[in-house]
Amino acid sequence: MEEEAGEELGLDRSSPGDFHFYHADLYDPEDRLQIFPDPNVRMRREVVQAEMSHEPRGAGDGKVQRDLQEEVDELVHLYGLEDDHELGDEFVDENLPGMGVSEYPPHMMKRRDPAREQRDWRLTREVAEAEDLGLGGWGSAGQCQDLREAYRYAHGRASEEYECYVIPEEEDEEEAVDVFCVTCKTPIRAFQKVFDEHKEHEVIPLNKALESAKDEIHKNMYKLEKQILEMENFANHLEEVFITVEEQNFESHYNEILETLAQKYEEKIQALGEKKKEKLEALYGQLVSCGENLDTCKELMETIEEMCHEEKVDFIKDAVLMADRLGKFLKTKTDVEISAQPDFEDQTLDFSDVEQLMGSINAVPAPSAPVINPQAPNSATGSSVRVCWSLYSDDTVESYQLSYRPVRDSSPGKDQAEFTVTVKETYCSVMKLVPNTQYEFWVTAHNRAGPSPPSERAVYMTAPSPPIIKTDEIRSCEEAALVCWESGNLNPVDSYTLELTRAAGPEAPGVTESVVGIPTCESLVQLQPGQSYLIYVRALNVGGPSARSQPATVHTAGSYFHLNKDTCHPWLTVSEDGLTVARSERKTPAREPRPSDGRFTRCVAVLGNLIPVRGRHYWEVEVDECLDYTVGVAFEDVPKQEDLGANCLSWCMRHTFASSRHKYEFLHNRTTPDIRITVPPEKIGILLDYENSKLSFFNVDISQHLYTFKCQLHQFVHPCFSLEKPGFLKIYNGISMPKHVTF
Repeated sequence: MEEEAGEELGLDRSSPGDFHFYHADLYDPEDRLQIFPDPNVRMRREVVQAEMSHEPRGAGDGKVQRDLQEEVDELVHLYGLEDDHELGDEFVDENLPGMGVSEYPPHMMKRRDPAREQRDWRLTREVAEAEDLGLGGWGSAGQCQDLREAYRYAHGRASEEYECYVIPEEEDEEEAVDVFCVTCKTPIRAFQKVFDEHKEHEVIPLNKALESAKDEIHKNMYKLEKQILEMENFANHLEEVFITVEEQNFESHYNEILETLAQKYEEKIQALGEKKKEKLEALYGQLVSCGENLDTCKELMETIEEMCHEEKVDFIKDAVLMADRLGKFLKTKTDVEISAQPDFEDQTLDFSDVEQLMGSINAVPAPSAPVINPQAPNSATGSSVRVCWSLYSDDTVESYQLSYRPVRDSSPGKDQAEFTVTVKETYCSVMKLVPNTQYEFWVTAHNRAGPSPPSERAVYMTAPSPPIIKTDEIRSCEEAALVCWESGNLNPVDSYTLELTRAAGPEAPGVTESVVGIPTCESLVQLQPGQSYLIYVRALNVGGPSARSQPATVHTAGSYFHLNKDTCHPWLTVSEDGLTVARSERKTPAREPRPSDGRFTRCVAVLGNLIPVRGRHYWEVEVDECLDYTVGVAFEDVPKQEDLGANCLSWCMRHTFASSRHKYEFLHNRTTPDIRITVPPEKIGILLDYENSKLSFFNVDISQHLYTFKCQLHQFVHPCFSLEKPGFLKIYNGISMPKHVTF
């Protein structure tokens, strides 16, 4: 413990002769307080050596006392304690009588610190040991004790006797920050770098961080000043441009006004000069006439005066003549009024154009030409179309005038009536138009300054009319339906949409499905067996879809078809419903009709329009047992000049009745099997099975199978019917297959 205390106080105790006293290293080298200046330290060493050589104490008392006083004065001056006389007196002589603890000033009193007392105790113990080694007589009145108290004073230590001390700075005061944490960007104390959360952070000295922050602030201030200068220059430039533009604008307007006024001034001056000349000429003519009249009067007066001097007889004679002359002169009307007034009438000047120019300086300019938009999808109906346009945002508009006319025969509006609509919005719904027709539109904007130039012309198109479904040509089977319709429009449309709505049951409503993009006027759609459907068709063009067509009903209980009148022999007649064919009793023409591409000519027959769907198709034919007929199937290109069954393109059942005998043949390529039918059928069922390549015939009344062809059907076939004698055949289709045919 003693060695540690000695090391803590900086005492080297290796030998008494080398004893040195060092101040405690409590500060950094730069900030260390030099308690004992170098000369005093040297002097202290000399005093210690003199004591160890056992010099008389009295000889050196005066000198040591003076040196000690100088050291105390220097310490007082160093810590700014010159005004504290009591403190100085205390260190000069701490044993003055009557000085107790209570007499110290409040700023010199402090509570006891156990740690500090422990250090002071060790220091006292060291001094005592030094006295035991022969250092006790070091100076008069306890010079070692004085040095100890001076040391305590320099380091803020308290006197053991009075337990009070004077310190330049409170020890328990919070230590000032001296480093800067770069990671947290905050100043911290040095020990926080070692023990606190800043242990792993990067730190720099506080003065370096301060310099860096100052540099950064100066850089930012420089940049800010530069930006402010640039903004001021830009604002000045904008102001100059604005002033220049305004001056040029006003100068242009005022120059135009001055030119107009100068022109009007010249015109009025010229008109006034011409009027002045006319008036002067009239006045001059009147002045000449007046002078002539005055000369005449003067001559008459002179003549009368001469007559007064004549004889009475001559006077009377001349007086009679003079009276006649005077009478004639007086009867002459003399215009003594000025014909032309010298003053000019008030000239009314028309300054309307000048006022217009003056008003144009502050007036709103006429708007620019609007931009009409292309037609948007689904923006039209069959009788209306919605037209939209746009305008520059800076223009002031009070109204728009929309003009349009129909486009026909690809000629934009030649000799077509034009129509105009005035609106305030940038859109307009034009009504009462023709369906599926192109119209040419253009628009102008108006304000108090006048109209704008017209926009570019845009072509809009109305939606088509609803198509018309051909209900008598609908063909169906259990799995599909072929629907045909008419466009209902003079102009072609882009496509069609077919809508299917399954008939709603008692529990669930119908669901609508659509088939879109159909290019032609027919469509083959897949359906579910045993259902009923309502079918609608819409036509589409760039304007949008048309309204729905009238519905058509389709049942998928069986195959449904009509007879094709285009293939009918001229001797046959097809009923309106397309399900009955008849041959009348009229006399057979002497010659056969001319060959045709579609009609039968030699064979009196007709084809049916069966839906082109592979699968199974079933229909029934009502026949008369005394009738010669042929029923079966044939390809569409079967020769029309040959009998049915006489070629490889038809498969038929033929019946002939002669001499009360029935003959049945199942013909294909002029061949028939040897089959006898004992019960003549009155209704024949026909089953066409594409999947199994079979064609079967049945006696419906007795559910009897008659015959089945094994046929290669590489193409679609159609039902065929022929009558060799007058009579009729009635067709039943759209019925479900009986159980006896599903073998």
